[in-house]
Amino acid sequence: MNIRKATPKDLDLMVPLFDGYRVFYKQPSDTKAARFFLEERFKAKDSIIFLALNATGEGLGFTQLYPSFSSVSMQRTYILNDLFVKKDARGNRIGEGLLEHAKKFAKEVGSKGLTLETDLDNPAQKLYERLGWSKDTHLHYTWEL
Repeated sequence: MNIRKATPKDLDLMVPLFDGYRVFYKQPSDTKAARFFLEERFKAKDSIIFLALNATGEGLGFTQLYPSFSSVSMQRTYILNDLFVKKDARGNRIGEGLLEHAKKFAKEVGSKGLTLETDLDNPAQKLYERLGWSKDTHLHYTWEL
C-alpha cells in the first residue's frame, strides 16, 4: 500500500471513493456533485487529502483534513473530517495507515494535532483509541440552516 497526498490529477481515483464515503453516511450517490466538490477543494486549497493506493494504483481509501486554529493554544490544528476505506479493502489496515499518515503530516507541519468526530456507534472508535486518540470531554453543538 502506498499513501500519498492527492492532487487534481487524482480526481478519477477520488470521485468513486468520495461518493462511496457519502453513500456510507446515507447520502444519495452523486458522482457529478462529488467531482465538483473535490475540484473546489483542490482549487481553493482548503483541504489536504491523503489517498491510499494498492500496488497497481487502484484507490483503496482516503482521509481529508481541513486546517483550523486553536485560539487557546494559538496553534494550527487539523480537522480529520473524512476517513474512508472501500468495503472490499477493509480489514487490511488501510484506515490505520491513513490515520498514521495524517498524524505524521500534522507533526511535520508543526500543528497542535488532529481532531475528529464520529457517530456514537461507529466501530472505528476502537481503531482510534488503539492508535492513541482520546475522547474529549467537550460537548459539540451544531447549528444548520
